[in-house]
Amino acid sequence: MNMGKRLGAEFFGTFWLVLGGCGSAVLAAAFPQLGIGFAGVALAFGLTLLTMCYAIGHISGCHINPAVTCGLAAGGRFPLKEVVPYIVAQVIGGIVGALVLYVIASGKPGFDAAASGFASNGYGAHSPGGYSMGAAALCEMVMTGFFIFIIMGATHKSAPAGFAGVVIGLALTLIHLISIPVTNTSVNPARSTAVALFQGGWAVGQLWFFWVMPIIGGIVGGLIYRYLWSDRDALPDITGDRA
Repeated sequence: MNMGKRLGAEFFGTFWLVLGGCGSAVLAAAFPQLGIGFAGVALAFGLTLLTMCYAIGHISGCHINPAVTCGLAAGGRFPLKEVVPYIVAQVIGGIVGALVLYVIASGKPGFDAAASGFASNGYGAHSPGGYSMGAAALCEMVMTGFFIFIIMGATHKSAPAGFAGVVIGLALTLIHLISIPVTNTSVNPARSTAVALFQGGWAVGQLWFFWVMPIIGGIVGGLIYRYLWSDRDALPDITGDRA
């Protein structure tokens, strides 16, 4: 696929992730009659990623996450020269997804993105469970590191064919089940940026954290997998025919 088509796929994939995952938190989790709670939001994020793995995995590799792109580059699965274009497409897609979500949510009288938090990520006073910056940093780095590790393993040439999307989607679900109480789960700077811009207050002030920690974790996860399974001939580019 040419670069334009791959960037378009990353745009639409990240759009869907933000609309589906953050939308479940903004529109459904806070709605008393539905009551999907943390578990429902975690499942929504996992399902959005799973669906996109099969929809665009064969086009762009379905990174839809700057930390994944950086981690795969560190792991030798993705060319460094394409990292920045992928990240730009992901961030723009996420922002447009958040814009659509904002317009939908604003259709309910009394909606306030700043007051509600708009599914933003936070630590300290803005952590759902009141967790400290140190705890949040460790959580984001470890969760993102394992996420990259799982992605690289699931898309390895020797892994069972056709199941990578399921594994990766379930991994994101599990990550959210663990870490929503800590940071509202980022592991994805594009997702964090998209909603923070509409929250407009404390989320923007803490946004740097949700770029630095997931990217560090992603790079470390990619390097660890690359070290443990260092046979480069056995490591296909994730942008190939596997999600």
